[in-house]
Amino acid sequence: MAWSLRPPRHFVRTKRGNTNENAHRRCSRSQYHDVCSLRAAAFSSGSELVVALLYDGLCTFEFGIVAEIFGLPRPEMGETWYRFANCAIDEGPLRAHGGFVVTPDFGPELIDEADIIVVPRWSGIDEPVPQSLIDLLRKAHKRGARLASICSGAFVLAATGLLDGSTATTHWRYAEALRSRHANIFVDDASLYRTHERIFTSAGSAAGIDLLIEIVRQDFGTEAANSVARRIVMPAHRSADRLSFWSAPFRPHTNHPSRRCSTEYALTSKRPGRWSEWPQCMSLRTFIRRFPEATGVPPGDWLIGQRIEAAKDLLIDRRQSIDEIATVVGIGSADTLRHHFKKRIGLSPKADQDQFSRIKSA
Repeated sequence: MAWSLRPPRHFVRTKRGNTNENAHRRCSRSQYHDVCSLRAAAFSSGSELVVALLYDGLCTFEFGIVAEIFGLPRPEMGETWYRFANCAIDEGPLRAHGGFVVTPDFGPELIDEADIIVVPRWSGIDEPVPQSLIDLLRKAHKRGARLASICSGAFVLAATGLLDGSTATTHWRYAEALRSRHANIFVDDASLYRTHERIFTSAGSAAGIDLLIEIVRQDFGTEAANSVARRIVMPAHRSADRLSFWSAPFRPHTNHPSRRCSTEYALTSKRPGRWSEWPQCMSLRTFIRRFPEATGVPPGDWLIGQRIEAAKDLLIDRRQSIDEIATVVGIGSADTLRHHFKKRIGLSPKADQDQFSRIKSA
């Protein structure tokens, strides 16, 4: 089935004046003109066109937030506010999560006209990315379009090769798979979103909202971004590198020798930085060289991250003071613990303790 920039097939009438084989989806003349008007607007305005990709198995939440941010009328933003449309990259009726079928406005050729292309998650990390889509995305990026992904949509952008040599993020559950399949991408699974040469990737589904608001901020300024955030009752800004409510899964039983060494050291040493105490499972020099292969981060960063995660658990229990917790996890002092908390998650230990205690008691 070849797509074209014409009204959807169920709007096209045959020579006999009857609708085509999709007669059960017969639409009124006004609906026909609505689609034609949308199609005309997509090419007549000088504002940027945002296109969200539709696929079979569409993730409705992720698509919904793209439509919410870019697709709602916002007359207060002026005539240069985004235009929004969707386009199908699969043929036939497109099923969506929630048990319904969506009817796309356009086919994949609309990608050629888009200024911003958003991949609202993907139908599955093991689902292949069509070569035709890869080619369209590469072509769009080459002419200057911006590409964005939400959650597992990063696998689509990774398939284009445009993320090679850069840092990207995705949902933490998929980070290891993305890292293993695309060795040329540094996968940051501790950030809300990352950007690289007009390519944006975000972590889990809700982090997609943060990313889209950040795009608004870059294009229209802080006041406009705050207005959009206020309308959807979201925080005005969460820093890209602050995944505040995420607890990294700790897998100490990996077969990689550098991870075994780091695990032994992290769990037994109470004096960080005393490399003379390093276990004898491999030389320190070999460890420093090989550790990023197992974790994607330098050993010092990984070790601090593990200590911060341990401190979070102790803070929630409220059985020890911050000074005591800093000593127990091996960070040393309360001031050092506060420094790393602020740098890593954007909160003080006390603020983190209060927020998670409220969640636990809810």
